[in-house]
Amino acid sequence: MRKSQAKKLPLAPDPKYNDKLVARFVNSLMWQGKKSGAYNIFYSALERVSKQTKEEGYEVWKKALANVTPSVEVRSRRIGGATFQIPTEVRPDRKISLSMKWLIRYSRERNGRSMADKLAAEIVAASKGEGAAFKKKEDTHRMAEANKAFAHFRI
Repeated sequence: MRKSQAKKLPLAPDPKYNDKLVARFVNSLMWQGKKSGAYNIFYSALERVSKQTKEEGYEVWKKALANVTPSVEVRSRRIGGATFQIPTEVRPDRKISLSMKWLIRYSRERNGRSMADKLAAEIVAASKGEGAAFKKKEDTHRMAEANKAFAHFRI
């Protein structure tokens, strides 16, 4: 690479929990720059989670995020004429990004009235080790396990 890597901008923590992880999640959740709307969705989803589980919504969300976080993934690499799926370990920064993206994506695909309802349902499911986001993590790990034979091609 010719140029140096771009500097990461510092992220301000969210107002309620004072957590940068929440701010990052809300930034992923946000559409068209509507950050206050994204915060409203997130906080109301956590309230619904705490009503359903009788636990602190924030703690359930942290547990769900941990359950959905992948440790390995497969990357395509062309060697000779064939393309191999090579299992690689996921960078710590990317782990968090993937888990957040999966939680948000699969909550958007759920059935429900509002986004807060759908997000709350996906958070509860993921904290129990169920739901589409957790299944995605399991599938990713299974794919890496199946392609373990190609690990020696790692870059």
